[in-house]
Amino acid sequence: MKFWDSSAIIPLCIDEPKTEIVREVAESDGSIVVWWGTVTECHSAFARVRREGCITNDDEDLLRELLSMLAQGWTEIEPSGEIRSIAGRLLLNHPLRAADSLQLAAAHVWAGNSPKGHHFVCLDQRLREAARKEGFQVIPQY
Repeated sequence: MKFWDSSAIIPLCIDEPKTEIVREVAESDGSIVVWWGTVTECHSAFARVRREGCITNDDEDLLRELLSMLAQGWTEIEPSGEIRSIAGRLLLNHPLRAADSLQLAAAHVWAGNSPKGHHFVCLDQRLREAARKEGFQVIPQY
């Protein structure tokens, strides 16, 4: 079981340069854990790609359906005061955006606040570095 950041979920839905890499990670262990806000972050990415003219409205609808199917099989970490508190600490210690601090805080809660030995699947460089410094094993390697 691995914690997945939205940056790694999106290429499971949209073909990108790192799609093959994240698909291999997903196939090696189909147990996906995500933060409660992941669906919204993915919807935001799909809408951005549509606004940029790279996909049509129909394509975006299909991506949302695909994400919904993926979401049926994953575990979501719900919002809590503990996550908000951890996210605040993370923002003091790492150059993260608010949403990324919540993602990493949710991963902390999932890992029982003991990241060592737990996998964090992420493609965002800033978040990868923060997760590594927090003690997570960050994948994929590239």
